[in-house]
Amino acid sequence: MNDPQPIGGANLLNRFRHILAARGLSDIETGPTDTTPTPNDPGHPDYHRNQRAAFALARWEAATPYRYRTAIPTHPGITAWADHAATDIRDAGFLVLTGTIGTGKTHQAYGALRAIAASGPARYELITTTAPDMYGRLRPGGSDKGMEHELRRLAAVPLLLLDDLGTEKLSEWTEEATYRLLNERYNQCLPIIVTTNLPVRAPLDDRGQPIGPDLAARLGERLASRLSQAATVVTLTGPDLRRQPRSAA
Repeated sequence: MNDPQPIGGANLLNRFRHILAARGLSDIETGPTDTTPTPNDPGHPDYHRNQRAAFALARWEAATPYRYRTAIPTHPGITAWADHAATDIRDAGFLVLTGTIGTGKTHQAYGALRAIAASGPARYELITTTAPDMYGRLRPGGSDKGMEHELRRLAAVPLLLLDDLGTEKLSEWTEEATYRLLNERYNQCLPIIVTTNLPVRAPLDDRGQPIGPDLAARLGERLASRLSQAATVVTLTGPDLRRQPRSAA
């Protein structure tokens, strides 16, 4: 009786060679297999960045009103700030968008948050709110968890958009609440995007008096000082875009 042939090894390789030769494929040379991952394969940096971006964009969309879900930043100062925040969130500082009504401040603000999400950050958490809504939640009875909880939540979230600052009724309470929020984010080097119809500081007349209202007068000198030091201020100009006629389809 013949001894059984071992499975695998040189014997199995010779059998494959005979099969290939019978099919006229004996001249094919084997070579190394390229196992380098492509951008569509797990293990490639682009694959994981795209996965993070998809997750972040889903969070951005959930926090964005329907009207602004097509928002993209177009102002170079805003895109530069968003790129900086995507690279080093604690070094970006505040972004203050000023300008008259209808110049696209809110659109640009949501666009900046979208640009950060699209970069695929390792962590993407955000809260978006208007100043009146924020004060409503901070007031007694505005939240089941109380003012201090809400204030800590707003102060600690990595990205915060505070829309329409300066439209609320002025009081010592609003000034103090705003100061506590922005001062905490300032101390923790966390960014905030603020939109407002008011300049941080109004230009001065010949007598050194402000020409018109500004955030320094509305919210206090301490807060204006923080904004002046830590903020990238972008002033948007132009006509009221909300009054522009829509193009015919």
